[in-house]
Amino acid sequence: MSYTIGLAQTGYPTDGDVLAQTRSVALRARERGVSLLVFPENLMCPHELTARELLNLSEPCDGPFATEICHIARQQRLWIVFTMSETNPDGGRPFNTAAVANPDGALVATYQKCHLYDAHAVRESDRMCAGNALCTPVQTPFCTLGLGICYDLRFPEVARSLSLSGCDLVVFPAAWHDGPNKELHWQTLLRSRAIENETFVAGVCHGASRYVRTSYVFDPLGNTLVSGSDDLLVCDINPQSLRSARESMPIFEHRRPELYTSLS
Repeated sequence: MSYTIGLAQTGYPTDGDVLAQTRSVALRARERGVSLLVFPENLMCPHELTARELLNLSEPCDGPFATEICHIARQQRLWIVFTMSETNPDGGRPFNTAAVANPDGALVATYQKCHLYDAHAVRESDRMCAGNALCTPVQTPFCTLGLGICYDLRFPEVARSLSLSGCDLVVFPAAWHDGPNKELHWQTLLRSRAIENETFVAGVCHGASRYVRTSYVFDPLGNTLVSGSDDLLVCDINPQSLRSARESMPIFEHRRPELYTSLS
């Protein structure tokens, strides 16, 4: 059975009321028949914060921010993927975390970004602490969901591991910086992760001007199901096309993992 995914390509609101913006987008998503709504990286806090400000604004996953988004998910009967700056229980730099709320208002999964973006004069590791585990697959009534965050996309092992764990949809909330070749890389890497794993892949980008501001969903053959710069992109996903792709080209049956051990 097909299901509908929504990509909320939002920016940080001028009034700072992220939760009001989230409520508004969630209502529009429900009205358009969305089952799974995905928000971008850097949803909770503006990018411009200093490391100290970000640390002070961080919250645990049972704090007010995540609790309110779970309430919105229950109110609108949606699965919601959102991001937040998660308090480090050891007292150090916070985690860049993606979380999943279900339509009952429960927080059912969290993932702490493993690969921190220290490139092009940006040092995410000065502000954030890296996670040490990949996402545990999230079971929903319509798909098995896997999560990566932004820079994780450049590491093909992430999507491959999630696919081998049974994920048939991998989503990448991102704040993908703009610049020479950056939009080309964003699109190409998302499409590549879909083709090489014969799975659905979605990338939702932050809407601020410093980022590429284009989001995508690709099917298991690399076809574009939706793309654009609107603040809410919606498309249907038919799981049957995943089964068809894997039956016609059974790459998972043809893998020879005994030859790949040197990669570790």
